[in-house]
Amino acid sequence: MKYLILIYLIGLASVCNAQTEQQEINEQVWKPFIKHFNENNTAGFMSVHSKDVVRSPRDAKKIWNWEEYNREQGFGDKEDVRAKRKRTLDLRFTERIANKDTAIEVGVYKTSYGGNQNYYGRFHVVLKKENGIWKILVDTDSTEGGAIGEKEFLAALPLQ
Repeated sequence: MKYLILIYLIGLASVCNAQTEQQEINEQVWKPFIKHFNENNTAGFMSVHSKDVVRSPRDAKKIWNWEEYNREQGFGDKEDVRAKRKRTLDLRFTERIANKDTAIEVGVYKTSYGGNQNYYGRFHVVLKKENGIWKILVDTDSTEGGAIGEKEFLAALPLQ
């Protein structure tokens, strides 16, 4: 009986730690990521990324380092501001795995332009703590040939 209680307590501690890590990730990465993306704030958006980031918009068959990602993000942000395009990003999650300094997050994104044009895709992200702060180390996404849509988006769990 003592053995079962010990196993239960260890499992409960692991769940609590994972929830704590995910709360930290939400506050340090996802909330600012979404906010800065929606505001076309390139500097703020890039601040949640490691300087060692590997970014791959897989539909475009590209891989960018931090400088290339910053340049491309800045170009897109300026274009949306110039064209007065309002965009809104929403993320939902299908898998979240974290330990004390590394995490893997998988989910579905929805980007809306002007409230009537929606784009969907699946993202895979690796996060790493740098000096006690969570940063995005690897960020990939794909529309998976148009296979991702509202159904897949709603089936995933919202940011909590």
